[in-house]
This record gives sequence, C-alpha cells and structure tokens, in this order.
Amino acid sequence: MIRLMLSDAQWERIAPELSGKPGDPGCTGCDNRLFVEAILWIARTGSPWRDLPDAFGKWYTAYTRFWRWAQKGVWERIFKALSDDPDFEYVLIDGTLVRVHQHGTGAKGGTQNQAIGRSRGGLTTKIMALVDALGQLVRFILLPGQRHDSIGVEPLITGLDFNALLGDKAFDNNWLRANLNHRGALAVIPSKADRAGRILYDREMYKWRHLVENFFCKLKAFRRIATRYEKTDACFAGLINLIAAFLWIQ
Repeated sequence: MIRLMLSDAQWERIAPELSGKPGDPGCTGCDNRLFVEAILWIARTGSPWRDLPDAFGKWYTAYTRFWRWAQKGVWERIFKALSDDPDFEYVLIDGTLVRVHQHGTGAKGGTQNQAIGRSRGGLTTKIMALVDALGQLVRFILLPGQRHDSIGVEPLITGLDFNALLGDKAFDNNWLRANLNHRGALAVIPSKADRAGRILYDREMYKWRHLVENFFCKLKAFRRIATRYEKTDACFAGLINLIAAFLWIQ
C-alpha cells in the first residue's frame, strides 16, 4: 500500500497545468496524477528511481518523463502557475547548502556546469531562495556551494516590486542597499562587523526572517532535496519547482 500526497482539491489545482492531459497536442499521459505522485514519492523518500514501487508503474518510464519535463521547463511552468499571488509586503532572501551525493556527480561537462562546487562540507549545491511575506517561495536559483550568497541576489529581485527586503549580514553590501534605495524599498539587513559606521535597521521586522528558514525546513523534509542525487541542475531544479508548487497549494 503506497502513501499518496495529493488531495482531490490539490489535484484540481495542478491538473490543468500538466502536459499530456486529454486535448493537448501529442500523446496523452496514461495517468498524470499517478505520475506526479510518483515524483513526489521519490522526492519525499530520497529513494533511487529503480526502487519506485510497482504501483506507480515502470520506474524508467516515470524517470524519463520527469527528465523530459525538466529539460522543457514544465516543472517551472507549473510552479509559476500555482504561485501567482505572492504577498510582496516584504520579501526574505537566504541561501542553504545541500550536500551532493556521489551519485549526483558525473554529468556531461563536469560538475562545474551543474551548480556543484566544493565547500567545507565537500561537494555541495547552494539553493538561493526569495520568499514572500507568507514564507512561500517566489524565486530560486542554484549556485555552486562555494559561491557567496550575495551573487544570487540580483537575478532574484530583478523585475519585482516589494516594500522591503529582509536578509542577514551576508547581504550587507553597498550596491544592494543602493539598489533598494532606488526602488524605494526598505533594507532590513544588519551591518557586518567590519562595516565602518553601523546602519540602523528595523529590528522588529527582522524577526520575521525566520520565515525563509522555515521554508528551507519544509523543502528539506523531502529527502531528495536535503541530499542532492540529481546529476543535472535542470533535474534538481525540477524537483524543487514541483515541491514548491505543492507547498503553495497545501
């Protein structure tokens, strides 16, 4: 007996965004709901694809379809469709490291092209995330583990209109503060210890920074995110997009 994750209400939200449903060009999927449940099962348990229970169908069929959707950006499209109403009263930014399993290496072109780097914990990938005032994911990017958090800021905030940005001391740099000032957004960022002249920030608002940490905890409850097994950054990002979409409709 397999444990499923999607309620009927959640499935009704996801189903219209999937490829392969009746009426779409090309082949119709045998059972889209069971396929999505299979991917969620893999992500939740961290199991190898070959251990996918028979109740979900052939493991290789599920893996191949997941990989194709990752390459085509289908998982990203699903996430964007289900996360279309963020609360931009303020946004929070942070990064978290994920250790890369030995099975997550070996992709064509080398690890340097797959958002994998070497930090204190060995081979790691950094997930840089921007969440809204409710703690829901708005955007994310993947970086090699040794890259500094501040590198991921610009692509995450470009084109967004928000009232304040909350971040830890890693984001205390002049260009970001100037960018936020130009936008008319408040920088809720404590000063680094080596900054000449401390910059005041809203300490009460800063207490809400735990929301981005809470998001990472929810994300890493899925074991295939807590440890990276995917060789390509596209597949790893595909899993994150699906899980984030699932969290949006919970």
